[in-house]
Amino acid sequence: MTDVVMPQMGESIVEGTLTKWLKKPGEHVERDEPLFEISTDKVDTEIPSPAAGTLSEVLVEEGNTVSINTVVARIEDGGNGATRPAAAAPAAPSPKQTAPRPEPPAQETITPTPAPQQVEDAAPAGEPAGPLSPLVRRMARENNIDLNRVQGTGAGGRITKQDVETYLSQQSAPAPKAAAPVPQPARAAAATPRPASPPPPAPLPPSVQAKARIEPMSAMRQKIAEHMVLSKRTSPHVTTVHRVDMTKVAKMRERHKSDVQSRYGFSLTYLPFVTRAAVVGLRQYPLLNASIDGNNIIYHNEINIGIAVALENGLIVPVIRGADEKNVLGLQHSIVDLATRARSRQLKPDEVQGGTFSITNFGSFGSVMGTPIINQPQVAILGVGTVDKTPVVIDDAIAIRSISYLSVTFDHRLIDGAMADQFMTKVKQVLEDWSEDVL
Repeated sequence: MTDVVMPQMGESIVEGTLTKWLKKPGEHVERDEPLFEISTDKVDTEIPSPAAGTLSEVLVEEGNTVSINTVVARIEDGGNGATRPAAAAPAAPSPKQTAPRPEPPAQETITPTPAPQQVEDAAPAGEPAGPLSPLVRRMARENNIDLNRVQGTGAGGRITKQDVETYLSQQSAPAPKAAAPVPQPARAAAATPRPASPPPPAPLPPSVQAKARIEPMSAMRQKIAEHMVLSKRTSPHVTTVHRVDMTKVAKMRERHKSDVQSRYGFSLTYLPFVTRAAVVGLRQYPLLNASIDGNNIIYHNEINIGIAVALENGLIVPVIRGADEKNVLGLQHSIVDLATRARSRQLKPDEVQGGTFSITNFGSFGSVMGTPIINQPQVAILGVGTVDKTPVVIDDAIAIRSISYLSVTFDHRLIDGAMADQFMTKVKQVLEDWSEDVL
């Protein structure tokens, strides 16, 4: 018997929502065959079966959110799968699955349905039938909402984020029952705090609440907030900035970008050149590729570069594993592939963890320079500013050069300013004296 568990989907992910079973109890499944789909704050993906055999028992129904390493199903090697659906039927609240049982009539299987224990455990405040997104569940839990009272407008009556927000606004607009005759909306908003939410650090005055639109953070935004605060509390952040002449890189890029576009179907940007230069710097100064464990320093043998990708309502840092084994073209392909799948929420679990150093390209949004926050448990992150043609003085003459500002934020517990600047000087040297061909 093999236990199937909710996998770890990222270093900051603590739970996941099982959105769909791809196999039914009693069906045979091969090792590494897709078994179920999950959704987390960062990734939607299929999870493969850890073993070959018969899916004997489903312990977590579709739509339920559980912690990582929770057993969601069991797979039995061999055996007769014909009786498996009957064995797994008591765990399912739907009478349709219990109907094939030969012993009791169909009506008897409906008898215990009004109070299924699984639903009570999954949503103490009440939960309607049908799948719910992780965000809807979190909003209901934080605001103590009985979802049976929320009218769903999604497909098949499914409750959406907008439905919950509408319900919250309807609840907060009028005064509470004890003060129903008072029609003043500002007083009502002040008199009806949300019961299950933690108290805000600085409550807004009633006059501001009446004018403001208040909505809960998304699950991803909450995780980002937690991770950023954790990083600032963990590491003493220091940032150093270097001006880099990218003229040779710009010429190399201009020479090959049309061929790369026509042959491989993607644009050649500055980011893979910077990533390649960072790899050279990390080889020479491996402390920036390390991490801290208590009073110990962990030197990583691999150079796995995390590339920050902006999403519609957040960000994610997928990882290029073995970045030191790739050339510029290979790095560009990896960046495009990871960014595309990140924005469509199709990353795999191992693609959002295991990074040893990160790069964020805020220059793609026009920023000249920035002071990025370290992606824990790493100890450094490189920021890339926009590349602009700038007049500079060279040998007492003014020339137009392609200039960019690169910044590295480092953990001062482990890295001193001298080493950080030496690393940046190496990165600068590689970029300014670029000679490696692209194709």
